[in-house]
Formats: sequence, C-alpha cells, structure tokens
Amino acid sequence: MELIEVSRDRDTAIIKPQLKRIDASVALAFKEAVLEVVASGEKAVVLDLEMVQFMDSSGLGAIVSVLKALGTRGMLAVCNVKGAVLSLFKLTRMDKVFVIADTPSDAIEKLS
Repeated sequence: MELIEVSRDRDTAIIKPQLKRIDASVALAFKEAVLEVVASGEKAVVLDLEMVQFMDSSGLGAIVSVLKALGTRGMLAVCNVKGAVLSLFKLTRMDKVFVIADTPSDAIEKLS
C-alpha cells in the first residue's frame, strides 16, 4: 500500500497520506516519502490529512521535519485536520506554527 498520494493544483503539491494512523510504526517511512516529494523541487506543499484519524508525537515530528526541510524556500499548509489530530495540533500549539485550512483549495489560497 502506498503511504501517500501526490497530486498537483497550480504550483502546489497536494500530499494525501493513505493512512488512518500516523504513529511511531510508520512515521519514519511517511516522513521519507514526503521528503522525497520536497526534494524533487516542490516549494509549496499542502498536506491533506482527510484520512488520518490518529497521530502521535512521532507523526507530528515527521510533519515538523518536512516544514524544516522546506526551510525559507518553501511553504507548508495542512488541511482536513479533524478530531484527535486537531486536538494534538492544539495541545502542542502546532496550530500556531502551521497554516491550517479546511480544504486543499483553502490551503492553496492561504499559501499564495
């Protein structure tokens, strides 16, 4: 099974994890898959978490690693963050660090 599905809208890569859980068991592989997309030259990335129902600190750490990899040359937004995943973002104050949008389209608008 693929870990992520990648599509494009305008100049933005939309990465959709194909996982219900991003935890310690898959976080490293997930991070590497997303970093491959970033390394291919993407500058604007939207992480669509629609399918993700649970994330632990290692999953969140993987997303932080992607943000760091983009550095000042790129931008990252997350969308479709719901339930326990949204609670994790708020509990860790990562909702202040990441651009969070309702839909991929909203995320692209916030990045532009």
